[in-house]
Amino acid sequence: MTINTSRRGFLKGAAAAGAVLLVGARPDGALAAASSETAQFNPFVKIDADGTVTAIVKHFEKGQGPATGLPTLIAEEIGLTMDQIEYEFAPSDPNVYNNLLFGPFQGTGGSTAMANSWLQYRQAGAAAREMLINAAAQSWGVDASGITIEEGIVKSGDKSAPIAEFVAAAAQLDAPAEPRLKDPSEFRLIGNEAVRRKDSAIKGNGQAMYAMDVHLPNQMIAMIKRPESKGGIALGFDDSASKEVKGYISAAVLPNQAGVAVYAENTWAAIQARDALEVEWDMSGAETRDSDQIKAEIMDALDAEPTYNVNKADFAAVSAAIDGADTVVERTFYFPLLAHAPMEPLNCTIEQTAEGDIVLHDGAQMPTGPHMAYQQIFELPAEKIHINTMLAGGSFGRRATPDADYQVEAALAFVVTDRSRPVKLVWTREDDIRSGYYRPAFGHKVRVGLDGEGNIVGWHHQIAGQSVIKGTPFEAVLVHDGVDHSSVEGVSDSPYAIPGMAVGLTDTPKATTVLWWRSVGHTHTGYAMEAMMDLAAEAAGRDPVEFRLAHLSDDSNADQARKAGVLKLAVEKAGWGNAPAGRAQGIAVHKSFGSYVAEVVEVSGDLDSGVRIEKVTCAVDCGIAVNPDVVKAQIEGGVGYGIGHVMRDQITLTSGAVDQFNFPDYEPLRIGDIQAIDVHIVPSAEAPTGVGEPGTPPSAPALANAIRALSGVKVTTLPMAENGVTFV
Repeated sequence: MTINTSRRGFLKGAAAAGAVLLVGARPDGALAAASSETAQFNPFVKIDADGTVTAIVKHFEKGQGPATGLPTLIAEEIGLTMDQIEYEFAPSDPNVYNNLLFGPFQGTGGSTAMANSWLQYRQAGAAAREMLINAAAQSWGVDASGITIEEGIVKSGDKSAPIAEFVAAAAQLDAPAEPRLKDPSEFRLIGNEAVRRKDSAIKGNGQAMYAMDVHLPNQMIAMIKRPESKGGIALGFDDSASKEVKGYISAAVLPNQAGVAVYAENTWAAIQARDALEVEWDMSGAETRDSDQIKAEIMDALDAEPTYNVNKADFAAVSAAIDGADTVVERTFYFPLLAHAPMEPLNCTIEQTAEGDIVLHDGAQMPTGPHMAYQQIFELPAEKIHINTMLAGGSFGRRATPDADYQVEAALAFVVTDRSRPVKLVWTREDDIRSGYYRPAFGHKVRVGLDGEGNIVGWHHQIAGQSVIKGTPFEAVLVHDGVDHSSVEGVSDSPYAIPGMAVGLTDTPKATTVLWWRSVGHTHTGYAMEAMMDLAAEAAGRDPVEFRLAHLSDDSNADQARKAGVLKLAVEKAGWGNAPAGRAQGIAVHKSFGSYVAEVVEVSGDLDSGVRIEKVTCAVDCGIAVNPDVVKAQIEGGVGYGIGHVMRDQITLTSGAVDQFNFPDYEPLRIGDIQAIDVHIVPSAEAPTGVGEPGTPPSAPALANAIRALSGVKVTTLPMAENGVTFV
């Protein structure tokens, strides 16, 4: 069962429950434990007097699996079954629940949930196990070294008892400074393919509580009337027609003038009243460009000297090597703006308690952002702000904006009321598509030189597009020497051994508002790299797999060895080179977020009747696969997300306004678009790395390479449906 509660509510409930063992980390990082009477640390593990074990999950659950993965780590170390552990989401507190890979910031993203929690949660579980064992040893008068916990039962010789019998005594003990972590040979849950998700049942039977499901007593629905083009500001409004809508309450210009909040008793009334509202806009500072102009700016930048020499290469020497090569392969790629389009549109609910505290109910991907913003908006200290993190129906990066955009919208819509009624902010699907944040548009211009034997002698790679990080609070930390690494990741740090590689970057003016999107920069860099590797292999007269392996031949280089490993596994499982008559295969392999994924896409048909995606075979090396079932599901989802968008999706602008409005003209992947996906996990003893995003980057280039093998068409401008490729 999923329980959502505030920090205050958690501690209050713990104190009322009797003896409770709380195990977690102090602000200095040391393990700490306390009974309910002296609880002063925010724990990762809670054990109630009745033996109920609860994992406090610090990562938000949007479908990617931390509500299963993190409890698995704790259950493994304590010695429980998955049925014997519950979970609840952590309160907003970056001093304790920070993402260790983000610094003093609580948030989920970049496929970091398992990577940063792997040791932290195992240590918390191991500490709880040792404290329970020590309590049992004292009670039974036996040596602790002979005590084990199996399936929630403490055992020593002929003695056994459920852990509940030792919770009160364990709560009085000090937490061990360095608890023993189980050896992988002892794992019973980690890596077990039979372990299923903790949240599947409640999502299947309708018990799961998403942010959209929040209905507080006496709440109002708020919707925002926004300008058609980003950057317009509201000067005033006429709500005469809105007043004719049954359920309409009022309207107000937001304090930042970014829109007008419309309040109503229900969602339908809010939609109707907003549609009827007449707003006076000042559009002098709004976006006015068309998509063609944005593309032209990017293409012009590719033809000019780059602003940044990303890898400090000798551009002149690399260009000379390519110019003198026996064969030169050159291509220019363009990637349009893309929407995130999660199934649950953005929403959150805000209320004020009788004590004057502010409570936000939200699928909060980065709680620290809105927490800090609310301190300023409401002029309250941090402890007066509470965030109740709910389940979310997808995100793909959209819920993690640097400026906490929709949460700030909700706060501004609430702060202008008398705060006597909770306010639930709701975005429609049209709001999400037309007024949201987008994967930035990017262009790549690549020149590759080959010698007479088909070996690469030079690789010149120009990249131009809109920086996600620049102009945000993260710029000071994530931009180095002027380079936003998310613009070039996957190229500048490619594991391929490529001699004479030069990477240049130019930032172009942002179109509307851009944001990280599932796999961030890898979504376009992976495509450009893998399409060019195929084209270079073709020019060299070599098999594309053999050509890639030749550039991953250093077994002493872990990056190359692991990338080669997934490549070999994928082609083996796909039967590379043995596709049935009338079919063709394409390959791509890419490293992102610490993981390595290779994919073989098999297609049939032709350009006249349409291309059919018959099968996608994937191999993934993500270190230890904590929950193989979750890993496979995430790779499958990443494949579908990547392929679905390149098939037919793009966001286009006319005079700064988004042309698309809903799924009929921004169509997500359909269940019949891919006939089968087959995922294989490379056994590994390495620490876990990301799985939420790495399946996306190689999917699109593998499809493009398959289409080229089938028809000879080289798709360099996306989406494919706009460039002569249709699908059935």
